[in-house]
Amino acid sequence: MYYGQIYFDDVANGPGIRTSFFVSGCTHRCKGCFNEETWDFKYGTEYDKATEDRIVESLKPTYVAGLTILGGEPMEPSNQKEIRPLLERIKAEVPRANIWIYTGYTFEELTDKNNKRCHTADTEAILRMTDVLVDGEFVLDKKDISLNFRGSSNQRIIDVPASFSKGGLVLSPLNG
Repeated sequence: MYYGQIYFDDVANGPGIRTSFFVSGCTHRCKGCFNEETWDFKYGTEYDKATEDRIVESLKPTYVAGLTILGGEPMEPSNQKEIRPLLERIKAEVPRANIWIYTGYTFEELTDKNNKRCHTADTEAILRMTDVLVDGEFVLDKKDISLNFRGSSNQRIIDVPASFSKGGLVLSPLNG
């Protein structure tokens, strides 16, 4: 896996101060994407143990709320292979850190075990370690800069633990 950028002490991609990790690779190719260069799976820098260490260490100060993973597309099957161990390590070493993932896939697509486009052996484990999922492709015709933490009105901010507990989709109050 490659990544385009890591922002430490970011305040734009979720509530509080966060580390934002922009992975590379995306097959959605949404018209009007703000981060088009990350469509290329080889864009940026190759992810390695040193990168993982920097991300985990960045979450340890108590003023840091958590990690946001976006891109590109974190839930591309090839990216999930690296995202899962990263989240497992964070949950073990910094369990108070909350995890946000931005994805062009919908929650329904990701949880459909028959959807070979995005569901892998890692998907459910990743989702179960995720606190908030911002789902859905960016749609330029539905762009709305007044929305909290998303770019277009079709995108949803999902409370993932509550959704699993209820057995159905639960939107976060951050949807507004």
